[in-house]
Amino acid sequence: MLAACRSTGDKMVVESRNMRIVGHSDLNGHGNGGEGLALRRYPDGRRILFLAHESAPLCFSVVDVTDKSSPAVVAQEPTVTPEIRCNSLGLSGDTLVVAHQTSRVGLPNGGMRVYDVADPAHPRQLAFFDTSGPQSRGVHYVVFVDGQYAYLATGAPDFVPANPNDDQFLMIVDMRERERPREIARWWLPGMRSGEAPLPRLKIDSGYRLHTLLIDTTRPDRGYAAWIDGGVISLDLSDKTKPRMIARTSWYPPDTGFLHTALPIASRNLLIAAEESTKDKCEDKPKRIRAIDIRMESQPVPLTPFPLPENGEALCARGGRFGAHNIHMNKPGPYSRALTKTVVGSFFNGGVRVYSIADPSAPLELGYLVPAAPPGNPSGTIQINDVYVDEEGFVYANDRFTGGLYILEYTGQVPLE
Repeated sequence: MLAACRSTGDKMVVESRNMRIVGHSDLNGHGNGGEGLALRRYPDGRRILFLAHESAPLCFSVVDVTDKSSPAVVAQEPTVTPEIRCNSLGLSGDTLVVAHQTSRVGLPNGGMRVYDVADPAHPRQLAFFDTSGPQSRGVHYVVFVDGQYAYLATGAPDFVPANPNDDQFLMIVDMRERERPREIARWWLPGMRSGEAPLPRLKIDSGYRLHTLLIDTTRPDRGYAAWIDGGVISLDLSDKTKPRMIARTSWYPPDTGFLHTALPIASRNLLIAAEESTKDKCEDKPKRIRAIDIRMESQPVPLTPFPLPENGEALCARGGRFGAHNIHMNKPGPYSRALTKTVVGSFFNGGVRVYSIADPSAPLELGYLVPAAPPGNPSGTIQINDVYVDEEGFVYANDRFTGGLYILEYTGQVPLE
């Protein structure tokens, strides 16, 4: 049963079950959080969260979350131009990499910037890896967790897409000399590049392009790519200079595409596939999360979609986007919880939602929290964009427009594991 609007701590929520808000920051009035969150603990004991912004004027914020009830901004890095968005970032040790995507093709400054964050209050730029070009918007998403390789969803100066929406592919960048990043490989779905046999188009054409590639550290020779309108693609990365496709699975159509994340849980032979809602008021529904059985890696089997909220129709009508988006990605390291039986996801105006996949063929919702609409949010609702679960089980989430950073606690009886 949905809870009425009430106070949770010192913040207002529209509805919640088994979750509460423990801290909040409006990020100094720049509350437009993107889809990049990373956390580490520094030698002096401070816990520092790095947060990418969805759009200019800021590129990323650095937030001290040692006291979860009172997160404090310690640094904010502006975008290099108003036409850059730094939507995604990755962190390994003292090295932070940040995606730079231009507002349209052909503009400069698209690519990836590399920072030294040994002093988190004073990020120091080390390098700029340029992927801008006549048909490129630069880098939309970057995964960097091992200090060695960055996996980019990007265009390139010499890549001419067959369709304007097919402009971002996989590029693997060697980061072992962090001041001199260098491309070592690229892979795209055949048909994406000009001159290749055309790919069939979905009713809503969001493009055959990479969004995110993830690797389970217990199986470093496999990568799992969320290929927006192309479904899930598993890649053999045993030779990182020569990625090779193992399998591709898709349920598009009848569903409407825009696969965002394919999270491998190697210990259970599962992938968790999350789509992204990109249109207001559910015009592109359904946008869901589901598990995929990969026991036979050449023949992945999609399982039952996760249940949508009981009040899904009301959420569709509430304003802004409603539907799946990001999930906690089990980033390796001591400050990220590795979830194998639960999934935590962001659902825009559906807030943060927690699911049990103890039985992946019968997922169950365990809890949720929908914050009230923050002041100035153009949708008139919350638009939770990204989530991250730390090793203590606290959930960090941000709003896409004005709400900033929320720190949540899950209070349900079924543990986050």
